[in-house]
Amino acid sequence: MKFLLLTLEYPPTNGGIAHYYSNLSANWPKANFDVLDNQNNELLDPKLKFFKWRPSIKNLYRLLKNKDIDYLLIGQILPLGASAWLCSFIFKFRYGVFFHGLDFSLATKGGRKKYLTKLILKRADKIISANSYVAKQLKEFLPGSENKTIIINPALTLRAIQKPNEQLIEKLKQRYDLDSKKIILSIGRLVRRKGFDYSLQALKQINTDNWVYVIIGDGPDRDYLKQSAGDLFGENYASKIIFTGEIQETEKAAWLDLADIFLMPSRNIDGDYEGFGIVYLEANAHYKPVIAGDSGGVRDAVKHGFNGLLINPENPQEISQAIEKLLNQPELAKNLGEFGYQRVITYFSWTKQAKKLYDFLISDK
Repeated sequence: MKFLLLTLEYPPTNGGIAHYYSNLSANWPKANFDVLDNQNNELLDPKLKFFKWRPSIKNLYRLLKNKDIDYLLIGQILPLGASAWLCSFIFKFRYGVFFHGLDFSLATKGGRKKYLTKLILKRADKIISANSYVAKQLKEFLPGSENKTIIINPALTLRAIQKPNEQLIEKLKQRYDLDSKKIILSIGRLVRRKGFDYSLQALKQINTDNWVYVIIGDGPDRDYLKQSAGDLFGENYASKIIFTGEIQETEKAAWLDLADIFLMPSRNIDGDYEGFGIVYLEANAHYKPVIAGDSGGVRDAVKHGFNGLLINPENPQEISQAIEKLLNQPELAKNLGEFGYQRVITYFSWTKQAKKLYDFLISDK
């Protein structure tokens, strides 16, 4: 069978969804896998005044006419699913649709989008959900869809897990005066739903003082978070709250090795939620316990009491209690990190996920 992935998000575009598709492609069990992305506005042209997705119809039609494509994988149901749906009345192929989180929320808002989404899904051969939370929403939205739905979680490229860089770790310790400090680490885009604002409020409440909070990443909430840090901890907050901005992967790995706790209490804001949270697995891959917001698809990544703690992400006091629990119970923190590492290497490899999806798609060809 020949597969074609149609997606607006693919490297060099950055982000979790782009990496999700590129890793599935790179680990596909057979070589018959092509990708049509939007690098040259072949799917969506922002210069067009109306129906900016018209190029996707034209280019998909051309490919289907000139190439022997058996299966089409749709990265974004709107607008790309509409193009596939239209072409499916002309050409003989099957198609599957991916969902991650926010894409489902947006596709089911408003009568016209909801109607079109149902049309596309009813004609779809398969539905691929990146997490069990979206799979549950799909079941409620379109009863019976669970019979053709599979959950394919994001995974890690295990060979990319770096060994500790002792020299870099020592440099970071000296640069930020980290000796004898407990390091609480967050990594992510600085946006409200990641919960870093509530993390700051939670840290203000804990009863110990030998900690630093390191936030890696950048985004539109950078100034808001720095202002919050100043309001909570005073003008000299930099001795307790470290904003690194964007950093290289080698330095990120060093921070993960240095950290005692990984913290990201993501929350659901008007349908925008964490689809999974690959960074929780990255922290576990470095033997770190995680504290995560119990929202969206996070439960697929974090099992409460096994590889981390799930908390109410909108309750700073509960976040604070979870932090203190792991700081005061080092044996628990150690066990959560070790169980997390074993879970990652056992279940979350891209090779296994790609094979699982491939087998599902060809199971009734």
